[in-house]
Amino acid sequence: MEITLKGDKEFENIPSLKDKALRINLNENIYGTFAEIGAGQETVRHFFRAGGASGTIAKAMSAYDKDFSDAIYGIENDRRYVTEARLRKMLSHEINLIEERIDREKNPNKMFFSFANTVATIDFAKKYKGHGWVGIKYQIDPTEKEYNEIVLHLRFKENDARLQQETLGMLGTNLIYGAFYKYNEPRKLLRYLYDHLDKDQLEIDTINFSGPVFKDVDNRLMSLQLVKNGMTDAVMFAPDGNNVLPARVLYKKNILALRGSFRPVTKVNMDMYQKSLDMFIKENKVDEDKTQVIFEITLSNLRAEGEIDEQDFMDRARLLCSLGQTVLISNFQEYYKLVEYFSQYTKSRMGLAMGVNNLVDIFDEKYYRHLSGGILEAFGKLFFKDLRVYLYPMRDEDGSLTTSDNLKVHPRMKELYKFFKYNGKVVDITDYDPKTLDVFSRRVLKMIASGEEGWQQMLPEGVSKLITEKSLFGCETEEIHHNN
Repeated sequence: MEITLKGDKEFENIPSLKDKALRINLNENIYGTFAEIGAGQETVRHFFRAGGASGTIAKAMSAYDKDFSDAIYGIENDRRYVTEARLRKMLSHEINLIEERIDREKNPNKMFFSFANTVATIDFAKKYKGHGWVGIKYQIDPTEKEYNEIVLHLRFKENDARLQQETLGMLGTNLIYGAFYKYNEPRKLLRYLYDHLDKDQLEIDTINFSGPVFKDVDNRLMSLQLVKNGMTDAVMFAPDGNNVLPARVLYKKNILALRGSFRPVTKVNMDMYQKSLDMFIKENKVDEDKTQVIFEITLSNLRAEGEIDEQDFMDRARLLCSLGQTVLISNFQEYYKLVEYFSQYTKSRMGLAMGVNNLVDIFDEKYYRHLSGGILEAFGKLFFKDLRVYLYPMRDEDGSLTTSDNLKVHPRMKELYKFFKYNGKVVDITDYDPKTLDVFSRRVLKMIASGEEGWQQMLPEGVSKLITEKSLFGCETEEIHHNN
């Protein structure tokens, strides 16, 4: 459904960036400021060039100098300028100024906005590609006190500062246009951020929507779209359920990661987490205060019947967050890609906790046929890093246990496996809880769906209650209350 706003002029279609800027300029009610730090006035330039900007642009500024920037927006505690906190400060400060300076009574139909970015483009040594925060705070209804807000984080992929500036200007124009004319379809708004841009130019790895027009938007679901649309490889949620910037959470940390489908999260997952963490923090190269645990769900794990079941995904993320965990959603099918991803942010020791089946899978050549160096290249990337695998045992049908000592990999992989085991890269979790070995997510799921009793005992405290209360995974609430 095409949005029309009060004060709009007629337009046929809105393809080019110039038309996007012009449509906003020609609406006599849209009025605001542009504050851009770090890459020049890239976005506002599109609006000046499009024509008709005098009724739209209240002010355009580039608070480029740090001292000047501090004088306007306040001094940052950590002296970093490319942060989300800085961006939000800029947005609020500029909106407050418009509110102070423009008489509402004389301008009852004006919809105010402030657009801001704080960005670091590529450095001279070309070591750091650059990144930044971009956002808009704006009104759709002039009578609403509460503003709407879209804030995103991007990483540049181009190797030239001028190209990065141009990319930023295009993204900013798409964002402003989408905020006003696509707010009713946030998924489309997200996709249209890449209009006239290519995924090779930039990556968007965090986005948060807030305010009255986005009250029904779940930011975790929007994050999932970022990965689904190929805009980024991974997104992260904090225990409070909000999107967080992976770089901020992982920077210089010791990382322990658990991959699973967590459908739902069971006592065996939590036992594996607790026991591997106990072992991990005892290692001499691990600093407990700088340790970050990540529960990772890979997109291939989310695909039920080929299509991603978003509701199901939301249920799993919510349960993990409710247990106080940080969740990463990625499209890294292979473990070595996950480890490479973490390595961008930390050189410290890492751990992977997994069950026997997962480890056997790692030694399956079919996953590495696309690599020129095959499985050896993958293993170089996986184990060359300071990494250790914590292996949770599996109970076989005959009651015997499979551990790192007796697990069976493909005969051709046997020597390779021995090499890693003898070098201490694979260690067994010996202090496991034997009662959890018979717990399987698949079985729990079946029991929930068929209304069978007893699944509650297989899940961590609080999780079964949440499943019942929120009717997750097709749980029939009445039936369960009735059976209880």
